[in-house]
Order: sequence, then structure tokens, then C-alpha cells
Amino acid sequence: MTYLPDETHDPHLRSWIASANGPATDFPVQNLPLSIFKPLHSTAAPRIGVAIGDQILDLYACGKTGLLQGLPEPLQQACSTSTLNALMGLGEGASHALRHRLSQLLQINTTLPRDELQILVSMAESEMLLPATIGDYTDFYASIFHATNVGKLFRPNNPLLPNYKHLPIAYHGRASSLTISGTSIHLPLGQQQPADEGAMPGFDPSQRLDYEMEVGLFVGQGNELGMPIGIGQAESHLFGLCLVNDWSARDIQAWEYQPLGPFLGKSFATSLSPWVVTTEALVPFRCPAYGRADDDPTPLPYLSSLQNTEHGGIEITVEVWMSSARMRKEAIAPIRLSQANFAQMYWTAAQMITHHTSNGCNLRPGDLLASGTVSGPEVGAQGSLLEITQQGRSPIELPSGETRTFLTDGDEVILRGYCEKAGYTRIGFGDCRGQIIGQGIVEGRSGQQSPTS
Repeated sequence: MTYLPDETHDPHLRSWIASANGPATDFPVQNLPLSIFKPLHSTAAPRIGVAIGDQILDLYACGKTGLLQGLPEPLQQACSTSTLNALMGLGEGASHALRHRLSQLLQINTTLPRDELQILVSMAESEMLLPATIGDYTDFYASIFHATNVGKLFRPNNPLLPNYKHLPIAYHGRASSLTISGTSIHLPLGQQQPADEGAMPGFDPSQRLDYEMEVGLFVGQGNELGMPIGIGQAESHLFGLCLVNDWSARDIQAWEYQPLGPFLGKSFATSLSPWVVTTEALVPFRCPAYGRADDDPTPLPYLSSLQNTEHGGIEITVEVWMSSARMRKEAIAPIRLSQANFAQMYWTAAQMITHHTSNGCNLRPGDLLASGTVSGPEVGAQGSLLEITQQGRSPIELPSGETRTFLTDGDEVILRGYCEKAGYTRIGFGDCRGQIIGQGIVEGRSGQQSPTS
């Protein structure tokens, strides 16, 4: 893994696609994130696309028209598939070669018979799909500020458990309920703790539905079962990053989580932004790993390296925006609820990968690791409503005059992320959206029966 910018990061580069040159775009020619899309009103199979301004560069079409000739044959073949898994599995050399070819194709001084090639599809005329077949999903708990904020709500005098500063905490999530941005989120039903000791629990729609602002890490090349990935090689197994909303039903979670941790309070849905920003695109925004307090324990040797200390962080600003159904009806713009920085995570991406494989667990191309909620130390940097509203005790007021402690029917949550640094072009991740829709009566809910019974 190199941490030195190259010619593809040059801030003076411009594209022949005009929308890629605007200062507010997430997708200038310096970014080139990848995903899977289908043109609307088309029977064409899903294919790999590259975001450039408000357009998608169709890699299948590029291959058919010879624009990828000269790249290694396995790489050309991977670009014609309907998921990113094959490309991810080829490793960082293939990703590097593809990025340089795409940068050349899309620069303003490149001469292409564009009308004949039909290599572009408008984002507005496309359906975005999950970027990979995700076999496994692991969710970490890597922000010490989030862990402390949540811990104080339940253990005011001892918010962090003894293991937190020694290893990256995580749980194994549900890959089947990972959904692409824009998918509606059904208000989950579940058992909830009874108000009175000895009473029966209820089975009702969640009254404490929350979001969690997270960053997703897509695995590139995997590792063999029984063969851990060392900290020095960890980032060569990281393909790219996206945004993740780990929806959480706090009332269901509170009743079920002891002694084995999250289950149905998390597994009903997790939203992903469609575009995967590659590690190569993020090179200019690397930074030292978060500086630990002097009295914090030094990570064990397998989690430590000079490379990780000096370059393990990534400067990504992440934001949470929200609108209610009433706000949209009254044409009120979404309100920003928080802003934090991924560089302040206590555990780095390399440490998460290394620890995950330290027992010999095998990761595979397309596996997803999520960072856990990204929160900062300042007011306004909390990445969940649980933190912002202090477990519902301090409601937030919306511009419409409504208040919220947790989410309700019609609320839409929008996650955004971007990288900015003097001397380099701003790049972004695109939106990760999800709107809550209500849950009807089902058999077994608090003793009620469905309308059809």
C-alpha cells in the first residue's frame, strides 16, 4: 500500500464530462468510485459502473469497444461481470491499473468518439444495486467517543468495559438484510422489556428506532482459513470504503442483548451507499492513527506497526441529515443532526482487518466490515439518536415544530461523507438514504391478530 499521491490525484485534472468539474460534485475525475447499476427501462444485466459527475461510465461497454485493451486479461474479464467481487479479489495491483486507465479515458484532453461508443449512462436513468455479493458482514465498535457516550448512559461511573482499549470489539451481522441506499425500512416488530418485573414482554413495533452513522470497509483479496493477515499487510486486503447505516431498534436490543449481544434489534436492515471509494482515491486524505492518551495501554504487537501509527487514519467528514414526512410536505429542507470525522476512530481499518483474522478466520472478496458508529468528542458530533437525545431524555426539535427522541413512520435519514484537504480536489461518497415506513398488525403482536384472521 502506497501513501504517496500520484498523477491521478492532481487537482488540476478536468474531465470531458462537464458535471464532473463542478466544485460541489462528489465524483470528480480524481475520485472514480465503482458500483453495480442497471439502466432503467432496460433488460440489460447488471454491470460495473464508475461514477463521474452525474454520469456512470459503463465498464462493460468500455470493454466491448476496446477501451480496456492492454490491461491484464483477468482484469478485463472482471470488468465485464455483474458484481465487484472478481475485481476485488484481484488485489491492489489490478485496482491501481484500472484507476490509471479510467483517469486517462476521462480526462478532458482525451479524444474519444463519444457519440458512437455509448459508454455513459445518466445516474438519473439508472438503478443502483449492492456493489458486491456480500458473503459476510461484521460490525465493529471502533469509536471510543461513541462507546463512552453509550457506556455513560448505562454505567455512568465505568462507561468503557475492560477490554475496549485492548482489542477492536465487533459482532457478526446479518448479510442477507443489507440493502442499497433508497430502500424503505420497515419499522421492526420485536419483544420488548416489560414495564413491571415479572410481567410478560410485549411484541410490538419498535418505539426506539435509531440510525448509526458508520463507514463500511470492503475486503479485496481474502486470506486462507488458518492464515492470519499481519498488520503490515492488512491494507493490501482493503479494496474501498462506503457509508453504512446500521439501523438499530434500541428497545428490542435492550431486551435481547444479554448475554450474547445484538440480534433482532439489528438484523432487520442495514443500508449501504452504492459507490465504493477505492483506497487509491483516498491516498491524499490519509493521516496518522488517532492519538491515544498517554495512560492508555499500548496495543499488543500483532495490532501495532509504525506504518499504521503514521498512516492508519483517513480524514473523512461524515454527516447525518434528517427530514420528517411533515417537513417534506411543507418543503422544509432536511436538517443536519451531526458531523464527525472518521480520523478520530480509536481502532484503524488495518487493526480491524488484522484482529478479525488473528484467530485464522478467513475473509473473502466482497466481505463487509463496518466501523461502528462514528462519533466525536464535541457536541454535534454524535452519530446516533441514542447519544444525541441521551436515550430519549432530551428530544430534538425539528424545523417543522415536531420533536424526536427516536425515529418514526415517514422519517428519512440521509448519510453523507466527503474528503477535503488543501491542495487536493474534494471527493465524496454520495448519499446513503433510508425512509421509515410503518408496520401493520401481524399475528402475535401483543396478543392481537392480523386483519385477515
